[in-house]
Amino acid sequence: MRTVKDRIRHAISFEIVGLLLVIPLGTWLFDKPMNDIGVVAVVGATIATCWNYLYNLGFDHAMKRLRGDVRKTVPIRVFHAVLFEIGLLAALLPFIAWYLDMTVWHAFQMDISFSLFYVVYAFVFNWVYDVIFPVPGEPQTAEAR
Repeated sequence: MRTVKDRIRHAISFEIVGLLLVIPLGTWLFDKPMNDIGVVAVVGATIATCWNYLYNLGFDHAMKRLRGDVRKTVPIRVFHAVLFEIGLLAALLPFIAWYLDMTVWHAFQMDISFSLFYVVYAFVFNWVYDVIFPVPGEPQTAEAR
C-alpha cells in the first residue's frame, strides 16, 4: 500500500499538471474567458483532489482484499479511471451550470469534455506515476508497467 505522504504527492501533482493543461485547452475549446475556466478548473481540481485521495485509498483497499495486491493491469487501469470520472462528473455538474450560468445540458457537455480529457490524462498520469514511484516492497513486472 502507498503511504499517506505518497498519496498526497500523487493527488497534488496530478491536479497541478492537469490544471496547466486544461485551463488553456478549455479556454480555447469553449470560447470562455480564461478566468472563468480557471475558476471552474480550480474548484474542480480542489473537489477532485479530495475525491482522488478518498477514491484511490478505497480502490486500493478493495484491490488488496479482492486480488491480494494493488498492482493494476491495463483493464483495471481503464476501469479505475472511468469510475473515478463518473463520480467526479456527478459532483461537478451543478457547480459548472451555476457558475457559468448555463443550462444543465450545456454544463453536462462541458463536464463530459473535461471528463474525457481527464480519463485519458488519468490513465497516462497514473501509469507514469506508478513507474516513477512504484508501490514500496512490490516488485515491478512488465504487466504493471
